Amino acid sequence: MYPILSLLAASTAAQATQSEADKVQQVIQRLIDSGVDVGGRILGAVVIFVVGRFLIAFLNKLVRRILERRKVDAGIRSFTESLVHILLMVLLIVAIVGKLGIETTSFAALLASAGVAVGMALSGNLQNFAGGLIILLFRPYKVGDWVEAQGTSGAVKEIQIFHTILTTADNKTVYIPNGSASGGVIVNYSNEETRRVDWVVGVEYGEDYARVEAVARSIVEADKRILSTPAPFIALDALDASSVNIRIRVWVKNADYWGVYYDIQRAIYDGFNRAGIGFPFPQLTVHQARD
Repeated sequence: MYPILSLLAASTAAQATQSEADKVQQVIQRLIDSGVDVGGRILGAVVIFVVGRFLIAFLNKLVRRILERRKVDAGIRSFTESLVHILLMVLLIVAIVGKLGIETTSFAALLASAGVAVGMALSGNLQNFAGGLIILLFRPYKVGDWVEAQGTSGAVKEIQIFHTILTTADNKTVYIPNGSASGGVIVNYSNEETRRVDWVVGVEYGEDYARVEAVARSIVEADKRILSTPAPFIALDALDASSVNIRIRVWVKNADYWGVYYDIQRAIYDGFNRAGIGFPFPQLTVHQARD
């Protein structure tokens, strides 16, 4: 009887071992299937990312060409290109998330719920976006203009959705928020065709004013870049503590402003010296008391 019981126990143990082996095999098979599925999703997401980046670059170039062919203003063009790029990137992210198996509806709901908090945190950027629209609508400046905004002067390089990019005279790149630019004071030096150039020249007391004015006028009239209308203006400006100040005002084309400013300033110095007109300089007289 004992051999029969031994055989039954051995059979039961074998069945239990086989059952456990089957369960382990099923678990392993499920892990393999899950791994293959996840791997396929990740591979698909990578393919979507690579192809999507290629398509975004292609569409950005296409949009740029269309805007250039239609001769759209450079500021509107850069703003539109930046906006299109951001929208396409958002669509690409949604497509990748959907391929990874995350419900896009849940993802959209999550974005919507987080949008309020993010919007409050990024209220400044929303203001900058609105400021960019105002700049493009009312056009206080355009790409290529030389402007002064927020204490910085430079040439407008780009008008993006959040910032205006300036290039300063010493080749620095400055990013000015559109919200601050649209709501602050903007000085546009390129908007008008002509500009006025001013000099204040001090001469010594005792100089003949008529001769000083004649020499200054001859210097101004010799420069062909100076416009005759409005006519150059020369007058005695002030009797200062140690000098008689002569004010000279002329009008030039916008592009000639700095060239005329520096050239005439040097011509005044050379011309006054040749004419014997003296420039004042600070002097200190010391009196020594005697015992």
